[in-house]
Order: sequence, then C-alpha cells, then structure tokens
Amino acid sequence: MPIKWILHWQPNPGTTVNTQILSEVSQCAESINGVKEGRWKTTLSFYKAMVREQATANDFPRDFVGISLAEQPSKYFLVIRGQRLVVEAESSIQIIMEKSQSYKTRVALSFEGNQYQLGDFQLRVGKVVPMNSENMRGIVMEMEYLPISSWEKSHQIMGEFFDLWQEALSKRSLPGHFVHNEPNFAEYGLSDEYTVQHTAVQYANIMAQMIATSQSAQATRN
Repeated sequence: MPIKWILHWQPNPGTTVNTQILSEVSQCAESINGVKEGRWKTTLSFYKAMVREQATANDFPRDFVGISLAEQPSKYFLVIRGQRLVVEAESSIQIIMEKSQSYKTRVALSFEGNQYQLGDFQLRVGKVVPMNSENMRGIVMEMEYLPISSWEKSHQIMGEFFDLWQEALSKRSLPGHFVHNEPNFAEYGLSDEYTVQHTAVQYANIMAQMIATSQSAQATRN
C-alpha cells in the first residue's frame, strides 16, 4: 500500500482557519502542476463510554476514535489511544454501538476536499467540519507517495517533497503552516510495511493535535 503522511494546518497565534486559507492551499496544489482528480472524504467520531458501574468501566476503554476511510468504505477502524490499539471492523459495528448504547458519540467530524495528482504523488487537501455543519474547525492534507510501501524507505523522498510544498506555500504568506507529527506506530504493533491501520492511527493523532491546538488558543484568549 502507498505511503501516506497526514498533516494538519497550524494557525499562527491569534489567527484561525478559514475558507480563504483553504482556497489558497488548493490553488497552491494546482500551481505546482497538480491535476484535480475529484473529491475525497473521511469521517471520524470520538466515542465516550456510557458504562455507569466503575468495576465494569475498568474492563472497557473509556474512549476511542472511530474512523471511516474513503479507500475502505466497508471497514471501520477503532483507535484506542489509551491502550495503543487499532482494530479493523466491519462498518456495521457503528449500528451495533448505537443500538447497544455502550458508547456515545461526543464529537463527529468530516474531512473532505479535493484530490490532486502530481506524478507519483497524490495530494488531498480538505477542510475539517463537524457533521451536518459548515463551521470549519481545521484544514488537513494527505500526502501520498505511490511507488513505496516501506515507511522507513519513504522518509527522504516524502521529506523532500514536503519541503518543496512548504516552499511553494510560503510564497503566499499565509498565517500558518502545515505540521507533520509522526505517531509511534510500533506502539500500536504496526510494522514498517504501510497499511490502512497506519492511516487510521494518523487520523486519531491529528484529532488529538487539533483538540490541543484549540484548547491552547482558547487559553490564550482567556
């Protein structure tokens, strides 16, 4: 499976994300000869346990992230950050969880935007919005290199492409930049060979970073 880096937009202090920044980022992808190839969408939900008895609560994760990826629509991925587990299930598990009322959705987000082809690279640039809302919460980018599936071997060429991308984007003088924070995949029992589970872990990591950024910005305002 092709290697994928998932990055999120880090606004400068005192600034927020908006549609103008997203438009500029998308235009930048086209300015470096990116060919638009259509739309993409990933959904992510943060689940909190509903168990009431403490003894029972200790037997189950208190919370986890559920992820539906565009490339695997029949699957649902559960990332339990506390225990460093990533589990692949059928998409029907969402209905089971809803009917059993064992977990409640606290936050549900949609990651959606345009996909671009640049030679052996694919870029997916999109906004982060709550489900059934247009209130933008962030900007993400998937950077995919098609010929290599080894995480280790891909680092140099992915890093070089990211540097070129950042250089092109810097000419637009936008109030922020993309950040790549790499999870420790070995903690989740994932090998060097890239899989869809690696993508799920990255999305869960992005959500944690976005929450931290939001809390930091709120603390600054207060």
